[in-house]
Amino acid sequence: MEPKVDVRRSASRDRTKIAWLDSKHSFSFGTHYDPANTHHGVLLVNNDDIVQPGSGFETHPHRDMEIVTWVLQGSLVHQDSTGHSGVIYPGLAQRMSAGRGILHSEKNDSVRVQGRVGGGRRAGDAAGATGPVRFVQMWVLPDTPGIDPGYEQLEIEDELLRGGLVPVASGMAKHDAGIRIKNSSAALYAARLQPGSSVRLPEAPFLHVFVARGAVTVEGTGPLAEGDTARLTATGGQRVTAAEPAELLVWEMHATIGA
Repeated sequence: MEPKVDVRRSASRDRTKIAWLDSKHSFSFGTHYDPANTHHGVLLVNNDDIVQPGSGFETHPHRDMEIVTWVLQGSLVHQDSTGHSGVIYPGLAQRMSAGRGILHSEKNDSVRVQGRVGGGRRAGDAAGATGPVRFVQMWVLPDTPGIDPGYEQLEIEDELLRGGLVPVASGMAKHDAGIRIKNSSAALYAARLQPGSSVRLPEAPFLHVFVARGAVTVEGTGPLAEGDTARLTATGGQRVTAAEPAELLVWEMHATIGA
């Protein structure tokens, strides 16, 4: 493979906008189909969603997909047909394995949050979660189809506060942190950066860098603003430096679909 960096700007993303949902798609999704933009590595979906209070995705099916959800603002209620339920908020990683088939719903938790009693970090989240919820949902293929459906969530806020790239979800043997996905060639990292601070990207055949918040500069590539992505092929090791407070989501992938 030849080294390549493909920068996709936020404004170029397809968008689904209805009364309760504003969803921006980094890849082909739903009725937005471009045969030249279906995946990078094993990542098929990178949706940046905003859901209004009292609304959300009603119960719907998925099959043979590893789905990772990362909340940026507010909180999201998850319920599925295997009996799992949970409230996802910033700093909490969540993975759902659709396997041979699962039904689930995802809704803005603002009403429930207002009535929740709590303290510490979650109380702070609750106070700011009475409006829209914003989250990034990412899909990768599992190594094996037809597995048992599953669910996992894990609080990693403390690790994020220490800086650096923090493993969020991984199927790779080198990671013993974060939540597990059923793809042995892929790992997702998150980083929260203050202005001037930086992280170094891993070395991998395929990298996907998404600026979830703020603005950064990628060594050898240039500036990326909120919503921008950089798809790197046969490269890695570049330093990413924050130009303002920023949050990054980085996929490291050692395989691609169809190869």
